[in-house]
Amino acid sequence: MATTIPLRVEDAPAPRDLRGRALTDLRISVLDRCNFRCPYCMPEEQYPRDHEFLGKADRLRFEEIERLARVFARLGVRKLRLTGGEPLLRRELPELVRRLAGVPGIEDLALTTNGSLLAAQAAALRAAGLGRITLSLDTLDAATFRTLSGGRGEVADVLAGIDAAVDAGFGRLKINCVVMRGINDAHAIGLLEHFRGSGHVVRFIEYMDVGTCNGWQRDRVVPSAELRARIHARWPLVPLEPDHASDVARRFAFEDGRGETGFISSVSAPFCGDCTRARLSADGKLYTCLFASAGHDLRSALRAGADDAELARLVAAVWTARADRYSEVRSDAAAIARERIEMYAIGG
Repeated sequence: MATTIPLRVEDAPAPRDLRGRALTDLRISVLDRCNFRCPYCMPEEQYPRDHEFLGKADRLRFEEIERLARVFARLGVRKLRLTGGEPLLRRELPELVRRLAGVPGIEDLALTTNGSLLAAQAAALRAAGLGRITLSLDTLDAATFRTLSGGRGEVADVLAGIDAAVDAGFGRLKINCVVMRGINDAHAIGLLEHFRGSGHVVRFIEYMDVGTCNGWQRDRVVPSAELRARIHARWPLVPLEPDHASDVARRFAFEDGRGETGFISSVSAPFCGDCTRARLSADGKLYTCLFASAGHDLRSALRAGADDAELARLVAAVWTARADRYSEVRSDAAAIARERIEMYAIGG
């Protein structure tokens, strides 16, 4: 069994990539399965019910995830986010949350979920130490929601999950909506109207060409500026300063004081220059970009007996060689043609 060397967070200098970006955020995919089949992530025709996902032995165990999280914290990571697939499908997830909540140096522990299973687990997640929840909700229209989930979800379950999260003490949730022209863009105002004044923050994400199986077409993208103008015409907006320099969403408050909204504009206004996020897949591969074509295997080193210092050097070497800026060059023919990892494998 590998030895775990006691390490202080400040022992190693924080690595910076070739563009001077620090490593401060780690998104951890706890499994590659999902109970939805959203067309922009895991379309049904590509991932039918008999699709073969990772087996249990191929996924990182909780103790392995915790150990890697401690290594990343040593290198400067302060934020952890659990993703999937759908992370709430992973059995005993509150136990993983409890482990990660105790990692020295971690200041923010969050979860991204489709919310369909949240009602039954919100209280346990909160008790285990989860700090924040981001929830995906692309429409409030029941029929459209059913279609966008591949016929597998009901919007009522997600709304029940939101209520349960509030009851459990999570307070303000971030609610992400992927906007696609002609599919759900007409529902954006209704989504905002429902949550305005609730304390929750609805954020609109431009439809992105993540992976290679979602049939992405640029004419389906609704630029944030266009959507923001529609919203501003209904409820005047006032720009807000970002909470952190690396935040991907541009924040706007409602002028009437009824909360705020946000826009994530990876297509029309790329933010690669401020990206401080790495992604760890369920099978232990490190990805340095949401649009990466390949990852770096950490699981093999972990299971071969590498100690924490060796793992830290491996991660630092990957990060310091990083030059990713896909969103800034997506119009380049070579970038478009390159095969990319699917979003369900590494989270959004």
